Amino acid sequence: MIQVLRETRETPENIAHRLARAGGINRFGEPNYRAIWGWNRLAWIGGKFEDRDEHGVLLRERIELREEPKYPAVNRWHIERWLPPEAYGSPRQWYSQTIERENGISVPALGPYPSRGDYEHCFTLECARGEFIRLTPTVAEHIARAIEFSRALPRTKTRAHLYERAHRKEQQYESWAYDVLDDSVPAFHKQPFVTVP
Repeated sequence: MIQVLRETRETPENIAHRLARAGGINRFGEPNYRAIWGWNRLAWIGGKFEDRDEHGVLLRERIELREEPKYPAVNRWHIERWLPPEAYGSPRQWYSQTIERENGISVPALGPYPSRGDYEHCFTLECARGEFIRLTPTVAEHIARAIEFSRALPRTKTRAHLYERAHRKEQQYESWAYDVLDDSVPAFHKQPFVTVP
């Protein structure tokens, strides 16, 4: 018998409220942003699955839809933003792009069409080294507001800022490299010189 144990956590109400305030409400009366624990976030995955016992022996193969953890960082908080159904195209487009065939059986690889839209990943709460960061109302609201702010900027303006920053970094590196190279060369490039009194 296969038994799956997973740690689940519910989003604290004060955090859900701050995210709703920061990002607003969608057409279905749900918040545009939500915080969700990695183990709680399951997504449909269709295909051929192999079930094995604790010794790795194949028990059975099945072609089906299963709900599996969506994010590899299951022990972290994730901030998600709601996307409307039209962001996924029409139901016809969805199925034409996501149907997979296994042994003559058609399976929608990403599950059924998201007719009420779906939440997509925006941010994983962890530090640069991948260590756990605690979810607080302030952190959640700050992330949602930063995403909303960046969405309001025209893409050409944000792209120009990125190019400008990259150009500045390149100039700083060149300046540093020339200074290092200049310091490593002897005075007058080892050419004899005469001083005049």
